[in-house]
Amino acid sequence: MDAWDAPRSLHVLRALIQAGERIVPTVAARAGLSVNELRTLEHLVERPMGPGELAKQLGVTSAASSGIIDRLQERGHARRVSHASDGRRTEVTITESGRAEVIGHLMPMFRELAEVDSTLTDAEREVVTRYLEGALTAVRHVL
Repeated sequence: MDAWDAPRSLHVLRALIQAGERIVPTVAARAGLSVNELRTLEHLVERPMGPGELAKQLGVTSAASSGIIDRLQERGHARRVSHASDGRRTEVTITESGRAEVIGHLMPMFRELAEVDSTLTDAEREVVTRYLEGALTAVRHVL
């Protein structure tokens, strides 16, 4: 793709996307987790989910999802609880150690990004946001 005559901004965006693809496997390895275990924790940081919903999010079978949840539970990173409104159902929640595992590895990156963001004026931030939203739309069209 080096022959592609594109502005520097598109080359940098491509490099960012490629680097972003390596974040989850790298952080998972550092944490001693599988990629799917880390992805499960990332989903659970957002909100509790049922095992079936986690399976769909991860693109794995229900049995595989159950194994992932079991391993996270053994490490103290997640737990199964009765669903708040339907006691027949189970949902999975993240524990403080699970949250600390995810946040602890990603916080240095978040701090650096916040530092870069803090150097922008409101007008510059608006332009960057518009650009990134357009890039996100383009990526989602491929997905």
